[in-house]
Amino acid sequence: MSVQQGSSEVAVKQAHRWAVELEEIGELIGKRFPRSEPRQRAMTYVQGLLSPVERKNGWQLAEEAGDKTPYAMQHLLGRAVWSADEVRDDIQKYVVKYLGDSAGVLVVDETGFVKKGAKSAAVQRQYSGTAGRVENCQIGVFLAYATKHGRTFLDRELYLPQAWAKDKKRREGVGVPKKVQFATKLGLARQMLERAQAARVPFRWVTGDAVYGSDSQMRSWLEKQGIYYVMAVSSQYRVWYGEARRWVAEIATLLPPTAWQRHSAGAGAKGERVYEWALLPVREVDKERQRWLLFRRSLRDRQEVAYYVVSAPKTTSLEEMIKVAGTRWAVEESFASAKGEVGLDQYEVRSWEGWYRHITLAMMAHAYLTVLRARARRPLKKRDEESGGARRASPVDGTGSAPPALVAGLEKTAYPRASREVVALAQDASGAR
Repeated sequence: MSVQQGSSEVAVKQAHRWAVELEEIGELIGKRFPRSEPRQRAMTYVQGLLSPVERKNGWQLAEEAGDKTPYAMQHLLGRAVWSADEVRDDIQKYVVKYLGDSAGVLVVDETGFVKKGAKSAAVQRQYSGTAGRVENCQIGVFLAYATKHGRTFLDRELYLPQAWAKDKKRREGVGVPKKVQFATKLGLARQMLERAQAARVPFRWVTGDAVYGSDSQMRSWLEKQGIYYVMAVSSQYRVWYGEARRWVAEIATLLPPTAWQRHSAGAGAKGERVYEWALLPVREVDKERQRWLLFRRSLRDRQEVAYYVVSAPKTTSLEEMIKVAGTRWAVEESFASAKGEVGLDQYEVRSWEGWYRHITLAMMAHAYLTVLRARARRPLKKRDEESGGARRASPVDGTGSAPPALVAGLEKTAYPRASREVVALAQDASGAR
């Protein structure tokens, strides 16, 4: 047998193994679809999101599936009977099953989806952190989950601006449910955290940027829930220092040189993210918990400082706080990989329901890839134990490294028509960055 033939056979075997992993998700969400056709169509849609098509919109996903028109895909997102929230709940169970960790970190953040016109649900000119400026866009608030095994999304909400919430005609035009009222991004983040708690997602920490951390009510709620956090705050956040209330930006300039220590906040695309860090106790939360200010200073520009409020057990080490602060980048990396790999932002739907359905299926595709990567990195023995001792189909061969792509063998899955070739999405997460 030639080397080329051997490689081809290995690739086909790997594709079959990956297909079994995808079938597991299909079985998990199958009960959410009363009819078989939309159930199969949903999995075909996910396979299209995993495919190398240039744009993951209705037309191109339909062509990838072998359809002459996009009507079946449009029907799935618009009129078929199924609940995106129920599928989201299934995704959470799947993620927890393979990535769950009691030391996990929940990350709240938002991303913008730039749109043309004014007819898409909740679109208006508003600030988008993704674009770094005011754009005509939709804003999605997301809850990401980061553990030692991998990072992906657990939940999502579309931010409905006040102007939309008050406009009955516009709401009806895109199908915004009557029960949906105006909620701030902080309110949406809290709803998702409450759902994660109700679903018993294992985690130890919550983190987020200054949009969420600067809100005292959010931090107070987290403390009342007994949740530990490392939340970024703005430079104008004020605390008592000495005999006066001062801006945290001012306090940073008053700290002695010995207060600063160099530590890595974790690996990035260009290596370790090394900064100078300083920790300042603020006050007790209770007998067991303490609140601190955490400062992060750039090595290249000492005027570039970030600020965090930490609430955690008094025995918490500086290294653990820094690790959690660094984990906040996990959601940005997940946004980048979800948009680049599974078309999170490539939808062409205008309705409220259509947004949730596309985003949820894209989250499913992203979770699937994340789980494949996690299973590929685990020792072979550990993966066998997870499958109950029987050798469950695995996304890797005996080498323990992830294969570069899903190949033509996927066409033999139980679903109608799989992608001819899926781009190299099972690379290690660092490659995706």
